Amino acid sequence: MSAFRKLTAGLAGLAACAVAVPATAADDTQFDGTITLGAAISLTGKYSTNGGHTKKGYDMAVDRINSMGGVEVGDKTYKLEVKYYDDESTPARGAQLAERLIQQDDVKFVLGPYSSGMTKAIAPVTEEHGVPMVEANGASRSLFTQGYDYLFAVLSTSEQYLASAVDLRAELARKDGMKPSNMTIAGVFENDPFSQDIRAGVLADAKEYGMEMVVDDKLPPEINDMSSTLIKVKATKPDMLVVSGHSKGAALAIRQMSEMRVNVPMLAMTHCDSAQIIKKFGDKAEYTLCASQWAPSLKYADKYFGEASQFAKDFKKRYGYAPPYQSAESAAAVLVYKNAFERADSLNKKAVRDALQKTDMMTFYGPINFDDTGKNIAKPMVLYQVQDGEYKVVAPTKYANADVRYPMPKWSER
Repeated sequence: MSAFRKLTAGLAGLAACAVAVPATAADDTQFDGTITLGAAISLTGKYSTNGGHTKKGYDMAVDRINSMGGVEVGDKTYKLEVKYYDDESTPARGAQLAERLIQQDDVKFVLGPYSSGMTKAIAPVTEEHGVPMVEANGASRSLFTQGYDYLFAVLSTSEQYLASAVDLRAELARKDGMKPSNMTIAGVFENDPFSQDIRAGVLADAKEYGMEMVVDDKLPPEINDMSSTLIKVKATKPDMLVVSGHSKGAALAIRQMSEMRVNVPMLAMTHCDSAQIIKKFGDKAEYTLCASQWAPSLKYADKYFGEASQFAKDFKKRYGYAPPYQSAESAAAVLVYKNAFERADSLNKKAVRDALQKTDMMTFYGPINFDDTGKNIAKPMVLYQVQDGEYKVVAPTKYANADVRYPMPKWSER
């Protein structure tokens, strides 16, 4: 715990001693049949699409929990609701709204915004006020190196995004009678915090297997050209190419690799779904491996949504499209709060925070167990492959619903 947190905790303890009413009882009386969760999310601005996905996930879970009896704390039953503000995809606005939720609206529990940048802006505010924040869309590992005590993330953090791809490359090498240490990797990463976190994870995983990074390029934000990297890939002939440049980078990689006829045995990327590579590129997207937080085909289940596939069906029925993983992880964040409220048997912020720290549960989104930094260490990333115009889970192997198609055929053979 940071010195600041120790000081504020000590002051809070002194204040509690001066009041005759126990803290838990006093806190619980503030909730008149409803527990309000606060959320500043991007309803306008550059993150508005995924901000909308986030809100829909929160709403799905709140409505489902309420329809199944609400939240039981002690001898009382509460309904959940979410108070939303639009952060306009601007970090400064997000921090301002978090302050408003806590100071003016008296919100005791916060749901995270969309994106790592917005989460970084809000986390210092919730921490300062000792307000728990369960977030589902801030993956940057740097969020969990600040010593925050009140921040918890249900998703896998950024350095894990392409770990399954490196593991799969090693697994296939062994299957072919080769050593993983003989494999080479080429990487191209946008020079932003998220993609550089992914780069750090790939480098660490490659080092663990003894794999050599033969290309390690950083490209500027707002990537417009990847040709210089792809020329290096042609020259070095790596056993795998990994790309992290958000949706623009994913689309650019498919387009320029097909135009330049760049052949690699394996291609793994982030943001395939948001880049709509199947819709935009058709056959050119075939064989691409795509990192994902979640997939509807996974056999995770809970009593609120059933299996992952049932959540996907319910979501599509309600909103008219298949759920992106942002919606699934957001719904899971609400389930985590319900679980913590009931285990704490209290609505005291500190008691709920302590219950969150001890979370060990299964949801339709996957297992959730937080380490001391607030990261979920129980859920692996999954790896899709584009097969016949559809995404199929191919790794980790124990979660796969299809065999990986490998190696990628040369462009001249497609």
